[in-house]
Amino acid sequence: MRRSEFLRAVDDEFGTRATTLTQDLVLGSLGRTAVEALDAGVPPREIWLALCEEADVPASRRYGVGRLEPGKR
Repeated sequence: MRRSEFLRAVDDEFGTRATTLTQDLVLGSLGRTAVEALDAGVPPREIWLALCEEADVPASRRYGVGRLEPGKR
């Protein structure tokens, strides 16, 4: 997962709460916010999964999100 895919996945899943969650919610497994983790070089996929765990996102919506359909940009 790339950073852009992570950001797209967060926007798609959380909508208007996306910015607040990534900037303010400390992810227990990472000990920092999503933004801090990205800045520290933590892989976006790891951050995405930690955020999903913290926010109780169902497993069915965790895999492959944020990716554009083939041929779309």
